[in-house]
Amino acid sequence: QATRGSGGSSNFVPPPECPVFEPSWEEFADPYAFINKIRPIAEKTGICKVRPPPDWQPPFACDVDKLHFTPRIQRLNELEAQTRVKLNFLDKIAKFWELQGCTLKIPHVERKLLDLYLLFRLVAEEGGFETVCRERRWTKIAVKMGFAPGKAIGSHLRSHYERILYPYSLFQSGANLLVGKPPPRGSPAPPVSRHDDAEYKPHDLAQRQAALSAESGVPTRRGKRMRLEVSPPTPRTVPTLTPDHMSLVQSLTDRQWSSRVQVDLYVCLVCGSGSDEDRLLLCDGCDDSYHTFCLAPPLPDVPKGDWRCPKCLVQVECSKPLEAFGFQQAYGDYSLRAFGEMADSFKSDYFNMPVHMVPTELVEKEFWRLVSTIEEDVTVEYGADIASKEFGSGFPIRNGRLKVSPKDEYYLNSGWNLNNLALMDPSVLTHVTADICGMTLPWLYVGMCFSSFCWHIEDHWSYSINYLHWGEPKTWYGAPGSAAEKLEDVMKELAPELFESQPDLLHQLVTIMNPNTLTAHGVPIYRTNQCAGEFVITFPRSYHSGFNQGFNFAEAVNFCTVDWMPLGRQVVAHYRLLHRYCVFSHDEMVCRMASKADVLDVVLASAVGKDMADMIQEECHLRDKVHKMGVVHCERAHYDLLQDDERQCIKCRTTCYLSAIMCPCSPGVLVCLHHAQELCSCSPAGYTLNYKFTLDELYPMLKALKQRAESFDNWASHVTELLEAKMDQKQSLVAFRSLIEESEAKAFPENDLLRHLRQVTEDAERCASAAQQLLRGRRHTRCVPKAQTKLTVDELKSFIQQVCSLPCSISQTALLKDILERVEDFQRCSQETLAKEVPSVSEIQELLDAGAELDLALPELPPLWGQLERVRWLEAERSARSQPASLTLDAMRQLIDRGVALAPHPSVEKATARLQGLLSVSELWEHKARKLITARPRHRLETLSAAAQETEGIPACLPQCVLLRDAVASATDWLREAEIMQVQLPSFLLSRGQLIPVKLDPLPQLESLLLEAEAWKKRAAEAFLSKSTPYSLCVPWQVLCPMCEIEGGAAKRKGKKGLQHARKKGSAAGHDLLNDVERALTKSQDSGPALEALEEMRLRELEAVSLLRSANEARLQPGAEHVDPRVCVCLRGPVGAMLQCDLCRGLFHSGCVPEPQGADPPWLCPPCRRSERPPLEEALSILDSLQQLRVSLPEGHALNFAVCRTLSWQRHVQQVLAPCGGGATPTEHRPWDSASPSLDASGEFMNKAIQFFVCFVAADILPADPKFSFYFHFAQTVLKTFQQEGISVSLREATDRVERKAKRRGPRAELRDRAKKAKRNEGKSPEDDLGFSSSSPLSEDQEEDWSVCPANGCLQPEGEEVNWVQCDGRCNQWFHQVCVGITAELAAKEDYVCVSCAVRDGPPSENPQFVSPACMLSQKLWLQVLFH
Repeated sequence: QATRGSGGSSNFVPPPECPVFEPSWEEFADPYAFINKIRPIAEKTGICKVRPPPDWQPPFACDVDKLHFTPRIQRLNELEAQTRVKLNFLDKIAKFWELQGCTLKIPHVERKLLDLYLLFRLVAEEGGFETVCRERRWTKIAVKMGFAPGKAIGSHLRSHYERILYPYSLFQSGANLLVGKPPPRGSPAPPVSRHDDAEYKPHDLAQRQAALSAESGVPTRRGKRMRLEVSPPTPRTVPTLTPDHMSLVQSLTDRQWSSRVQVDLYVCLVCGSGSDEDRLLLCDGCDDSYHTFCLAPPLPDVPKGDWRCPKCLVQVECSKPLEAFGFQQAYGDYSLRAFGEMADSFKSDYFNMPVHMVPTELVEKEFWRLVSTIEEDVTVEYGADIASKEFGSGFPIRNGRLKVSPKDEYYLNSGWNLNNLALMDPSVLTHVTADICGMTLPWLYVGMCFSSFCWHIEDHWSYSINYLHWGEPKTWYGAPGSAAEKLEDVMKELAPELFESQPDLLHQLVTIMNPNTLTAHGVPIYRTNQCAGEFVITFPRSYHSGFNQGFNFAEAVNFCTVDWMPLGRQVVAHYRLLHRYCVFSHDEMVCRMASKADVLDVVLASAVGKDMADMIQEECHLRDKVHKMGVVHCERAHYDLLQDDERQCIKCRTTCYLSAIMCPCSPGVLVCLHHAQELCSCSPAGYTLNYKFTLDELYPMLKALKQRAESFDNWASHVTELLEAKMDQKQSLVAFRSLIEESEAKAFPENDLLRHLRQVTEDAERCASAAQQLLRGRRHTRCVPKAQTKLTVDELKSFIQQVCSLPCSISQTALLKDILERVEDFQRCSQETLAKEVPSVSEIQELLDAGAELDLALPELPPLWGQLERVRWLEAERSARSQPASLTLDAMRQLIDRGVALAPHPSVEKATARLQGLLSVSELWEHKARKLITARPRHRLETLSAAAQETEGIPACLPQCVLLRDAVASATDWLREAEIMQVQLPSFLLSRGQLIPVKLDPLPQLESLLLEAEAWKKRAAEAFLSKSTPYSLCVPWQVLCPMCEIEGGAAKRKGKKGLQHARKKGSAAGHDLLNDVERALTKSQDSGPALEALEEMRLRELEAVSLLRSANEARLQPGAEHVDPRVCVCLRGPVGAMLQCDLCRGLFHSGCVPEPQGADPPWLCPPCRRSERPPLEEALSILDSLQQLRVSLPEGHALNFAVCRTLSWQRHVQQVLAPCGGGATPTEHRPWDSASPSLDASGEFMNKAIQFFVCFVAADILPADPKFSFYFHFAQTVLKTFQQEGISVSLREATDRVERKAKRRGPRAELRDRAKKAKRNEGKSPEDDLGFSSSSPLSEDQEEDWSVCPANGCLQPEGEEVNWVQCDGRCNQWFHQVCVGITAELAAKEDYVCVSCAVRDGPPSENPQFVSPACMLSQKLWLQVLFH
């Protein structure tokens, strides 16, 4: 039972793999042809593996239940040669101390067991214990043993050597037998065990091998008899002593008898004293007495158990011969199933995992660790050399136990069936009549994990083939036959003790050695893992060994081919030197083949003829030698009828066949002619020469072989002549092909010469084909790209040399030499070009083209390509620097990377350094620019401008620097626009300024103004919009502007959707007007177009209201026909109390519309009432707050127009009421109270009433004077009266009549040039910033300053004609019309009062002149942006 040790993992390095062949079905058909084909490759490694085609799966023919065998027992650490030497040594040491009454315990040094054998050997090499101690070499020995120096290991080694090994060395030298002398100085005491010492358990190899020798011998490969070879009985040898030991023992014996005569028997044989009887030891072997303190070394106490004196130790231990090592047989047999269960259980328990999961690499390393350790004893069993004749082969055979199915009958005759392979015609062993188990009959092998087969070569150095039927892999190691002697020498050198006692150790299959050790000593070793269904073939004289990875079943057999014949005779001579028996008689096999020369294969006949010639020559020499000795008696003997063991030479154990020598004194004993002088001591004249054939009978046999092989020999001689032809005698390929065709025509079998001829012919054809392709410039292969298959110059030279060295001549040789001359010219020109500093691109390109035409891997091409790349790169670098706009950081990096990849050159390094410097500066400024742009808080414009100016000098395209410059430009433009648009507040300007990564000082002010503008819009919306209104103040024309169209009793101000709806209805005029108003309010920087559009809208509103009123009143006339009766917003007929709109005169149900609140104001329907109609004072307050904002808004323009309209309405009302007495109320003056007023007299009054009514109801702002509500009822009553009397006047005509007023403001051309030069930005007062003008009316002496517009933030208009307007207030100052926001038409129709006069003179009710609210705004900001 084996237990897994705790040792560290091995450092085993697997050798290289052997060749693996996978034949096709065609190649697999003939095994010998395939083996001959692969032999040139495989014999270089000694072993090879063959994988059959996948479908080749023979059935397993063994009866698993009936197969029983007795395996061999293998103790792994006894297999390895060096380990076995150590174990033998340790067993001797242990036996020595056991006889001294002590137990051997191996100490630990540096946590490892001390290698006592190595220590003992190194001390002996250094001169012995005394010399090492005297010269202080213990540290040197420690280093040799692998211990690190400087740790005082030497003193420990000395102590251990003194305790354990020194007594044994004294025993070996015989110093402990010096009776009568005191013990040597410094003699150590017996070993004293320590707590950390490991007790050594002897392996008892000698005892086990002695018992093994007493058992039956090992099975042999003897055919017919199948006997077990038993070694001849060796008489028990009397222990023999060396002369020194004999003298010492003799003196000891004499001293013993003399002492016994003089004194008592119980005296010490060393000191001769009988004192200290309690210290006297009595030997259990000879009963001699010794004092414990007189022994060498002295014993501190009386040992327990048996004790042997030095004399007995010498007689027992020194004279014991070393038994030959061999394997023991197991005590019981196994069935195949039982062995498999045991093997699987062992492996799974050892590795603690399922057997199929253990890696092969782990098993391999563990195996070589176990065989090299002495601490762990692992025992396994191996079912080896099981005769297939007795138990059946794994392959199916005819008349076998297994009934083969029809589909498997192919395997019965297959050449790869090992039962057939050895007996096929190409095998020489077919001429051996005996059935040789293991050679001609397969042997079976049943393995388990770690079971091994040791280093060996096959019998007679034959081939072997092994097939693994099933199971886990088998690991093989092999050495080529050429390294066989080297391997033997290395093993003899490393383990000489084993070969001294067993010279043919390597033939016993009991010794292995680590492949790494053999490789380290120069022996080539190869390995492979043989899996189930694979063959492993070993070649002649190839040493091989291995072990099994687990439970498996294999089968092996030997075979010999024609090429083995020369080795067959060599092996007989080798066996003769080793005194090793032959499995069969080589001479007998040769003679049998010669007797059948007429049917032999010609190649085999030729080989046999050569071998037989050597045999006859040697036999003639030996017989002459025997005759010269005096042997005269001759007798024919039929040795082929005798058993092999009955015709063996008693000296060399060679099987005799042709002749032998016998003596009458020893019947049945014979010797070969090589040992004729060693037969016995009798006179050679009495010897008898037994012979099989006479020499005259051998020569005809040789002649028949030569005749059979003559045609082949002629062919072979011709081939040899061609192959060895000189340069001027070489023939063409045609002659070689004709010889191959001749061999095929005469059916010559495969042989080395034919294979050589084919190989030479194939090589010549390949050379010719390659030369032809090279000349054509087309060299291709099937698996390698063209770029990798081009020949180098050295290869071309080598190729030409190969062509010249061919045994034949090819026609392309001269052309190849011409190519070589061109190559040399190219190389010369290339060197000249490469030596130039800056060659031209065309020159380099010409050379590259010439090199490409040669189609060779020229060493100058890479430098030329590199030079071309360098020149091109320098041009690209210069081009990039000349175009800085496209030189980006990535482009610089790419150029630098390309430059770094180029071959080192000063110009490249200089340009690269220049680019690197530019890249560093660019990256630095890119980083700075990025930080400046993304800085928080943002930097001022001056900082960024300075940085941007510095980046302008960098000759590269830097995105961040471009962004920096763009930011500076954008900030500059923004500030300029902000300076121009100081009155308007465009939101896009604010948002654009927020995106500019520059600190803009006006930006916070604009943001504040925007917030204030939003607050103003909110206030205006609260004043004008009701909670449920559908209108929005953000669209000014929905509430603050006049209504564009009025339909169905409701005015509809259309936005974008309304415009689309109006376009669909064909209202093109209204749509264009809305577009004009929208464009004027939102996009124009001049308020004139907006006011003109609003005025046009107001006139259309009056006309539309007039038409709608007429239409609605016409519905109410009795007798109206074809009138739609539907009214109100619900489009139903009149029902109950109805409400009538005072503007559109439409009827509405009281439940559909909100009821009027109070009686004074007019009631308007929801479509006509768009806003809340705030008082004028509130509207003026809102406008005043907008003036404080100094911002121009579209809503402000619309509100300005609405306020102007309201102020104009007030003035109109005053004009209407003027005939009534100025401020009199309508009740005080009623022009219609006259009895019968005439139409003409009341026409003017009617027009005034209509104008008053329309202006009042259409105004979005209530008048400031409460009495105007009475004016509304008054105008309403007058209109009703005129309508009852049949007077009909349109509102548009009345309005035109009342509003006609000529007021022209002429241009002031003479002041225009002076106005261009005038600047109002200097010397402003705080009132100017708020939009007010503090200037007083100008006197005549100040008329020269009138050319300057007094408006705050004058725009200084230019052009052919600049329109002016004069204030109708107190100041009488002239203003640019564009600066105060009015048009030329409005200035001509209305009175203009400036902001200063309007504020100074009081509310509009007291000052009826027209005051433009736009003048109350900050002129500077109002003109910047128009909001939508």
